[in-house]
Amino acid sequence: MKKVYFKAINSYSKTEEISDAAGKLLKKVVEEEHISLEKFIPLKVHFGEKGNNTFIQSKNFTGIINYLKENNIDSAFIETNVLYRGERTTREKHLKLAKDHGFTELPIIIADGEHGEDFEEVEINKKNFSKCKVGKEVANKKQLIVLSHFKGHILAGFGGAIKQLGMGCASRGGKLAQHANSVPKINFFKCKGCSACAKKCPQNAIIVNRKARINKDKCVGCASCMAICPQGAIYHSWLGSMTKSFNERLAEYAYAAAKGKNHIYITFAFNITKNCDCEGHDMKPIAKDIGVFASTDPVAIDKACLDILDKNSGRVVFKRGRYTLDYGEKIGLGSKEYELVEID
Repeated sequence: MKKVYFKAINSYSKTEEISDAAGKLLKKVVEEEHISLEKFIPLKVHFGEKGNNTFIQSKNFTGIINYLKENNIDSAFIETNVLYRGERTTREKHLKLAKDHGFTELPIIIADGEHGEDFEEVEINKKNFSKCKVGKEVANKKQLIVLSHFKGHILAGFGGAIKQLGMGCASRGGKLAQHANSVPKINFFKCKGCSACAKKCPQNAIIVNRKARINKDKCVGCASCMAICPQGAIYHSWLGSMTKSFNERLAEYAYAAAKGKNHIYITFAFNITKNCDCEGHDMKPIAKDIGVFASTDPVAIDKACLDILDKNSGRVVFKRGRYTLDYGEKIGLGSKEYELVEID
């Protein structure tokens, strides 16, 4: 049975206490689980979209950063570009936003390159995917500390360690594959035939004859064309995301990002909003702050967060998305059975 270590903290305003608890939990996991630490361990984070004010700020990670420094371990913040158009669509804009949001304590790595074109295909041979497009700088690291914000998500139902792995470590093309099919679509009314997408396409899969057209047989779904289009004419469909298969695809990508790795998961259950930090506007919490969790198992830590949230709230808060845990357990991502270990 997997262990999930937990420190109860009742307010996100207690920054120093949260930071200290996160460092102690990391130390506890390393010592109790006999984890060997690499000499360089990136921190997988979410910088929050522009306009969002409920993401977990980097000052809460100071205890973790200090622990790594004390053990002579180098680190960096690591993240991938998003699929939708916004301030985190390209590496250049993503880096600026990260610094604007205060992520200045460590170097920053955008794992899938300038437009999402840098990825490695990780073979998993599961129900929905035989291979997954994982951000290159994630795929070539042996170990991450996955820092997750536990809250809701409009498609996944909730976001935690599994989502931070599956969606957060995927390249733009991997995100596209999870949300729908792997071929973007073109709005012919918006397209100006400028050829920017065709020049960027690594597979020469875009033909421009007054308007752009994507050759589905050549397209590998890297989605870099979506980031480069100056007209916003290239998009993806969300229809494939509204089914159970989305939860399966998410879990399979999480499996790919964790395959052969020695990750540690630390989850911050504060500012528990209905939707995700990708939404660039103010949101109000829908539940009381809980605390900080740590584990070596992404399924177990997500289950523990949900269980305590339900217990504290006296009801099932996030009903959608729990199938992700069932399917994740089925494919070997982790276990729903866990022992909760509270620390002082």
